[in-house]
Amino acid sequence: MSGSETKTAVEWLASVAPDPDACRWEWERNPHGVALLPAGRLWDVLILPGELGYPTLDVLTRLIDRPGPVLADFGDSRMGFFVPPGTAARWVGTGVRGAGRGTWIVVPYPGRATGGVRWLVLPDGNGTLTDPALLELAMHEAASQIARNDGGGGGGGG
Repeated sequence: MSGSETKTAVEWLASVAPDPDACRWEWERNPHGVALLPAGRLWDVLILPGELGYPTLDVLTRLIDRPGPVLADFGDSRMGFFVPPGTAARWVGTGVRGAGRGTWIVVPYPGRATGGVRWLVLPDGNGTLTDPALLELAMHEAASQIARNDGGGGGGGG
């Protein structure tokens, strides 16, 4: 990511903060390189378990050139897909948590490695988000791949 791309991504992310200058300062000063940002303004985040998130991201990147931003937490136990605001309130899906209006998420500085959370897909600074319908399609495809790999032969009905 070039310096100008990083700057654009930083500006886009910080723009949702109650005080964008304080957010940028926090990123610079925080030894972990993270800031708390409110969801529900420019984006919501759908949080998937890592074992479903990684195959979902693989499917997504085969479907489109560039998905919206994606975060992974330490240990890769959870992944957060950035989707349009309002998605979390409408989402009905087992095992998926939504962070929308009224919630805050830990966001690392773009392009900088941190101990706790890292970007798998960096924000492009233009506000690109993942289409929820496409994300759902990718999740179904990933889940069926997991089931085929786990199941092997015959077996129980659904």
